[in-house]
Amino acid sequence: MKSLLETIVKPLIDNPHELSVREVLEDHSVTYLVTVHPDDMGKVIGKQGRIAKAIRTVAYAAGSQLDKKVYVKFDQ
Repeated sequence: MKSLLETIVKPLIDNPHELSVREVLEDHSVTYLVTVHPDDMGKVIGKQGRIAKAIRTVAYAAGSQLDKKVYVKFDQ
């Protein structure tokens, strides 16, 4: 899942070397913290959050096979 998020986000940003995806495991959920350069934050979120929503939708669909709730948070 971590590599999936990296694959999706990398082409969207101008500073791919500053992309970081961390995984935080909990009992019944997994949270992925996607960190990008502050200049790239708008590109990852998109107009009205559409790109971020699409990334979360793909992550939720892929995470449904894990029997855990998947959350994706974006940070700079």
